[in-house]
Amino acid sequence: MIKPIPEGFHTVTPYVVLKDSRKAIEFYQKAFGAEELFLMPGPDGKGVMHAEIRIGDSIIMLSDENPHDPCKSAESIGGSPVSFYLYVEHVDEAFARAINAGASSMMPVQEMFWGDRIGAVKDPFGHNWTLATHTKDLTAEEIELGAKAAFSQMSCKK
Repeated sequence: MIKPIPEGFHTVTPYVVLKDSRKAIEFYQKAFGAEELFLMPGPDGKGVMHAEIRIGDSIIMLSDENPHDPCKSAESIGGSPVSFYLYVEHVDEAFARAINAGASSMMPVQEMFWGDRIGAVKDPFGHNWTLATHTKDLTAEEIELGAKAAFSQMSCKK
């Protein structure tokens, strides 16, 4: 029986359009330990018509920009309204690995009020990645109190 959701996929799968998917795949392999699952070259044998990578237990689809497709890369539009939240076992190590692979630091690694230790990077292709390790299981009330404290600190810094 054919499964309506293919093996290894989740219900929602990000599809990222890039100027150079091959370079992005190499970066994601170095920075996040991505595994290339599939790559279909463009009609001219160059570029990438469609690719799939796995980071952890999640699959991301990629392709190069196509003049016949309205989707453009973050590089072409000057940024992206979408970011990735990537859970890892050791956020400090993952953050250093991403920086060493060529990502830019957007926020150093730190503990957050909702129970995650996070750091944020921007990849060389214009996408933001929040790297996180869950460090505490908190109740909704504890998170709400933590949020109030964090927001009051933010307003004091203005």
